[in-house]
Amino acid sequence: MAKAATIKIKLNSTAGTGYYYVAKKNSRTMTDKMVVKKYDPVVRKHVEFKEGKIK
Repeated sequence: MAKAATIKIKLNSTAGTGYYYVAKKNSRTMTDKMVVKKYDPVVRKHVEFKEGKIK
């Protein structure tokens, strides 16, 4: 069978709160690390979330 194009990633908050989102991305089209600005409810602000591995 062929390998799946989408993988699950963990988006970690850069505010250092430990809050994270789980997202999917197409690893063939998006080869670089994902950086998204999303809401962090711990600090109650929009901050950048950077891609990390799911353990």
